[in-house]
Amino acid sequence: MLTLKIFFWIFLFILVYAYLGYGLLLYLLVKCRKNNNESPFGEEAGEDPEVTLFVAAYNEKDFIRMKMENSFSLDYPKDKIKHVWVTDGSDDGTPELLRTYEGVEVYHQPERAGKIAAMNRGMQFVKTPIVIFSDGNTLLGKEAIRRIVKLFRDPKVGCVSGEKRIFNKEGAAATEGIYWKYESFLKKLDAKLYSVVGAAGELFALRTHLYRPVEKDTLLDDFIISLRVAEQGYTIQYDPEAYAIENPSANVKEELKRKIRISAGGIQSVLRLKELLNPFRFGLLSFQYISHRVLRWTLAPLGLPIILFCNLAILISEGFLDFSSLYTWLFYLQMLFYLLALLGWVAENRKIKVRILYVPYYFIMMNVAVYLGFIRFIKKQQSVNWERAKRG
Repeated sequence: MLTLKIFFWIFLFILVYAYLGYGLLLYLLVKCRKNNNESPFGEEAGEDPEVTLFVAAYNEKDFIRMKMENSFSLDYPKDKIKHVWVTDGSDDGTPELLRTYEGVEVYHQPERAGKIAAMNRGMQFVKTPIVIFSDGNTLLGKEAIRRIVKLFRDPKVGCVSGEKRIFNKEGAAATEGIYWKYESFLKKLDAKLYSVVGAAGELFALRTHLYRPVEKDTLLDDFIISLRVAEQGYTIQYDPEAYAIENPSANVKEELKRKIRISAGGIQSVLRLKELLNPFRFGLLSFQYISHRVLRWTLAPLGLPIILFCNLAILISEGFLDFSSLYTWLFYLQMLFYLLALLGWVAENRKIKVRILYVPYYFIMMNVAVYLGFIRFIKKQQSVNWERAKRG
């Protein structure tokens, strides 16, 4: 029984720490630091450097007009922005439509080898000191490039992550927006403490010479690319006002599809970035990486069933109606949470809007995705040519 209680409290601590405790600890650490890693540079900083707006796209014809209007309207000198698109495998007219726009470099080959293969191939055409990656179906904030470039004035910064924003939607899609707001809060604190741990693929930038070709079967290209920059001794910084905005997943089923792919990629990333698990070599970066990312892809999801079954075993031994015991209250709180998640699933499938049910449902869905992603990774069923989640 003592062993069960030890496991119960260890995994409960890991679960709470991974999702809430780290954020609180991070906040306190940042408050205690005299230097909050604020940029030492003012608004004036000489000539604007050339940048390349790089998009690897597959069959994005329906978004091209909107994307190009957005790209040409960004608040940055037009002659300093190079537009590079790699459209490998696209057969819906995407490359042909892009070639109608003046000043856009389009590189296309008929074979579809995945996004990371397109990125690796396309980087040979980038000649500017800074490359900014974006998706074909996302719109950038008007000042996104200017704000990103400003952070690169610090020579220690090797990568800059923008913020992913979700168009306001009702239903479970609103929870996706809440989740990203919380992630934005953590990223701001991570950056102030030392470095963000991973960039958002919708919008991130790096010093071109720091790019290293990534394995062709990589699932989370943005995560691997950005953290390998950090491995070289540079920091990843973050500006929430340099944002990319897109529609949320059409429904939680589509969001689950996306989360499974991310989870499979997360397991792959933990294995490929195993050097970052060494705090004696990487110090604060390792602490942030393990706390913010590794635990969420490994021990935290594993802890959910362990906590429940340990709690159940304890109550089988000690009794279910002893309400003077903390274990009794924690067990019934777990039951209530899972019941709310189940009701959330029912409400989502019947298109019933009950806002209080979205959070438990989304939380459980995220952790179920880790298990499904792990299975998919072990079975090598996750292709780099994944089917995109439908957007609202």
